[in-house]
Order: sequence, then structure tokens, then C-alpha cells
Amino acid sequence: MISSLLLFQPAPTSPTLPKPKNSAFQALEACSSMAELKQHHSNFIKLGLSADNNAMGRVIKFCAVSEDGDLSYALKVFDAMPDPDAFIYNTLMRGHLQCQDARRSILLYLQMLEDSVTPNNFTFPSVVRACSVDNAVEVGKQVHAHVLKFGFGADGFCLNNLIHMYVNFLALEEARRIFDKMLRKDVVSWTTLITGYSQWGLVDEAFKIFELMPERNSVSWNAMIAAYVQSNRFHEAFALFDRMTAERVVLDKFVAASMLSACTGLGALEQGKWIHEYIEKNGIKLDSKLATTITDMYCKCGCLEKAFEAFNRLPYKGISLWNCMIGGLAMHGKGEAAIELFKEMEKEGAIPDSITFVNVLSACAHSGLVEEGRHYFQYMTEVHEIECKMEHYGCMVDLLGRAGLLEEAKKLIDEMPMRPDAGVLGALLGACRIHGNLELGEQIGKRVIELEPNNSGRYVLLANLYAKAGRWEDVASVRKLMNDRKVKKAPGFSVIELKGSVNEFIAGGRTHPETKSIYAKVDEMLETIRSVGYVPDTEGVLHDLNEEGKENPLFYHSEKLAIAYGLLNTKPGETFRITKNLRVCRDCHQASKLISKVFDREIIVRDRNRFHHFRNGVCSCNDYW
Repeated sequence: MISSLLLFQPAPTSPTLPKPKNSAFQALEACSSMAELKQHHSNFIKLGLSADNNAMGRVIKFCAVSEDGDLSYALKVFDAMPDPDAFIYNTLMRGHLQCQDARRSILLYLQMLEDSVTPNNFTFPSVVRACSVDNAVEVGKQVHAHVLKFGFGADGFCLNNLIHMYVNFLALEEARRIFDKMLRKDVVSWTTLITGYSQWGLVDEAFKIFELMPERNSVSWNAMIAAYVQSNRFHEAFALFDRMTAERVVLDKFVAASMLSACTGLGALEQGKWIHEYIEKNGIKLDSKLATTITDMYCKCGCLEKAFEAFNRLPYKGISLWNCMIGGLAMHGKGEAAIELFKEMEKEGAIPDSITFVNVLSACAHSGLVEEGRHYFQYMTEVHEIECKMEHYGCMVDLLGRAGLLEEAKKLIDEMPMRPDAGVLGALLGACRIHGNLELGEQIGKRVIELEPNNSGRYVLLANLYAKAGRWEDVASVRKLMNDRKVKKAPGFSVIELKGSVNEFIAGGRTHPETKSIYAKVDEMLETIRSVGYVPDTEGVLHDLNEEGKENPLFYHSEKLAIAYGLLNTKPGETFRITKNLRVCRDCHQASKLISKVFDREIIVRDRNRFHHFRNGVCSCNDYW
């Protein structure tokens, strides 16, 4: 994101060339293709202007920076010139930057100095950005010295680019030093520094700078909101957005995209709907990127109908939008629908990429479509010549493992062309837990723990395997290993949005203002479902290694508290949605099914892996999760 910030500040226009004095110059102004350009170039040569910087500068500018240009042709013209000026060098540096060839831009700058052509204020923004892109730290420092040497130490555009460069070099002290010495700081100066600090994880420091800003525009607000979103600090993003709207700052598509991502993170559907409606009412252009963000929000907030509406409204669908919708169907357990959408995508001529097949294979895994998964795993390489990556192997191991084909999954891992990572092995470990294969699970579990020694979930899975087999000494050993390594269990929390308000619950937490009535409702709902056959599933609790912990009793897991709050604030026949950061445990899964039936609610839960739609005593996953 930081590299795009400077685009919001208009680039300085190049020095105005002398006004065309003849028809040849005027004709070139209307040029729209290289074929025309070559005719104009030929005409200039006939007029004796082949060495004229004014004429050749125009030719080079079209070739180097126009969408219809040809940089290689610009270089041929440049090589034939006896004495190119700063404008021509600057134009070629810009052209190479546009072509992602930062190294060549730097070399052109060095050639410029060797040819004794004096840089101007239009030279340094391009060369500084080139150093940033190429991570040319030492050259960047020298260019900084040249900015001062040639008298541009007070030029705001040059200094903003230097701040950007040092941020990219992770030299935040130097970036801050330049910023602090600036006599005139504009919005870009402030925003570049804010984005730089947040980019390297210093979000609180970024907020301090944000608070010091004398004036802010939508770009500044978005930089800070995006910083919170990218750090998963969604509540703070919402609070800042509320401040922004209170100050009547216009919501543009960039802020909208950031806030939609925050809604996605919290599962805040109503807030997401409001932003979507704002986009439509205020005529904000719906490009493919924004449409993808909207579709993703609806998918991950548990509203597939609205996701399809957003998806279908865009006449041209880029690959990201197709991938988003296929992935959304996958996480909702609609494997057949995901495959049908993939087929429709191919019919429309869209070319699938690596991510497409991750989503298709994930759809097969969540729906138990073993044969289809095997087919598309081969189809990917044989038809589309897409190389299998770690993620594809992970999906296949997950698919085979869930289906109980543990030996086939193990064989696939053994035949992988790369060393399996913790994700691939973790999928097999999870399958061993589901199917109670202690021997293979123990072997894989130890490998996974060594690959991810700080991931508490890996220890939990292995301990669960030992506990199920009654090997309590091994359970104690895993517990000791966690303590020795100071590995902390991830705290479970669930979020529910009702009436536009987002409420968060932690396992056993009592900070909510309605705690008393919530806990009373939990007791009531559990007592009620006991009468229709609910029996608590205590596996994973007795040995104090389930993810939400024995210290927070099974009955007060975070999603049960969220469900109780949902029951208190909805009527029979209504729907509420919950987002949980961990995998739903078996007890909460069984309880949620019965609660949906007895209390006549549809409960949509998004856990770490997928969606569960509980309705009339049944879950959409068919207990396959």
C-alpha cells in the first residue's frame, strides 16, 4: 500500500517545452500509436531535427510513458542523440519505472551524471523511487546527498519520496528525521510516515502521528484505518471510522474497501451492508477490486445470497472475483455449487490460476468430494499446467484424511516434491484425531510441533490423541513441554453483531454489561436441550488441554455466550451470525444443532475453518468438519 500513497499527490509536470512552432509539432500532439509516431519521427529527421532535444524529447516521451508507446524504440532514439538534456533522462527514468525496471532507472541516473547533465527537481522523485523499489540502500543514501547538494533539500515532492524510500528500507529513524526537518509538511508527508510505521507493525506509533496531523483527508483516514485492519484490530478500525464520519469526511472507495475488510474480520454484516448501500447511493465506481471486496465480505459474513448478487452485478469478472465466489461457496460447504461455478468460469473464457484450484480443492475437502478432488488435482497440472504448490497438497491431504483415507494421504505427503510444511502435516494430524489413529498421529504430531513450536493448537491435537487412548502420562508430557516452552493457548472468543452493534465474548468472560442475563440464558438453554437428549461431550476438557481450557467450563465457551445473547435479542424464526476465532468444539457443535431446533433460530457460525449453518437441529456441514 505504501508504494501507492504518493500517487495521491499529483506528480510535478515536466518543464513545459517550447510551444510548437510548426505543424509537425502540432501533429505529434495527437499521436495515438507507434505507427503514427514513427511517421512523425521520420518527418522530424527530414526537417533536420534529429539532434533537437525539444523534438526528440517529444518522441521519447510518447514512446517511454504512453500506454501505446514502445520503450525500446525510445532507447534507440536516445542512443542516437549527441547531447540529451535532463528532460529526456527524466522521461526515460519514468518509463523504466513504469516497466518495473528500477535498476535501469538508477543506471540512467548514473549515466546522466557521467554525461555532466545537471539533475533537476523532476529527476529525483523517479530515481528515489527506483532506489526504493530496487532496495538499493547505499545508492539511495547517495541520491539523498545529491538532493541536498543540488539544492532541493526543501522540495516537498523530493522529500516525500525520500521518506517513502527510507520507510521501505526499514530506516524509520531516518524517515522521521527528514519528516521532522521539513518546513512544510503536506498530507502526503504525514500519510507516508503513518503508513510506513504501520507497515512494520508499529501501529500505535502510527496512530500518535495521525493524531498530530493538523488536517486530514480521506487518504490519511484510510491509511490509519487500513493499519488497524491489517493488524486485525477491527474494533479500533470501527472506532476510527465513526470519528471520520462524525467529522463529515467523504467516504471514498479506498476507505470503503478498508472498512469492508474490517466488517469481514468481525463478521459485521449490518455494517457491511450499510457501506455497500453507501457505495451504491453515492455513485462510487464499482471496479473489479471493490466488487471482490464486497463479495468477500458477504461470503465471510455468512450471506451467500447477497454475495451472489454483488458477484452477478459486475459484467466483467476478473479472476480475483471468480476465486472469491468459488472460495465463498467452499467455506460454506457447498462443494458441488463451487465446482459448477468453476465450470461456468471456464465456459466464459476466464483462465484459472493457482488460487482457483486451492479453492476448488478446498470445496471438495469441506464436502467430502473425494473423486472430484482427485480429478481436479490432476486436471490442474495436466490441462492448465499449473504447478502443485504446498497449498494444493494441503487441500488434498485434508480431503483424503477427512474421508478416512489416511494411508493414501500419508503416501501423497511422502511423494511430495518439496518438504511438507506444518499446514500439510497438520491436516493429516487433524484427520488422525478424527479417526483415532494414534500410531500415525503421534508420529505426525511430533513433527508438526517441531515445525511450529509456538502453535498451541498443535500440542492440543496431540494431547487429545493421547487422552482418547488413555495415555495420561503422555498428556502430562505434552503439557510440560508447553509450559517449558512458554506456549500459551490461544484464547477463544466469539463475535456477534445485532442491531448494528458488535459484541465480543471470551470463554468464561463476565465483562459484558448484560452478563447476568446472558449467563442465566445459557443455563436455561442448556437445561432445555438436555430434555431433548443433549449430553455434554467432555473429550478434551478433562485433561485441561482443549483450546478454550478447563478454567473456562465447557458450558461457558465463547460461542455459547454469544448464542445466549443472540437468543435474548432475536425472535423465533430469525437468524443471527457468530464469528469464532477457533475451531468449533464437538460439544458446542452438538449443542448448537439442538438449540436451533428447540428455540427456532437459524444460527450461522463462522469458525477458523468454515461456516456452519444450524437450522432445525441440523448443521450444513453434515457433521463433516
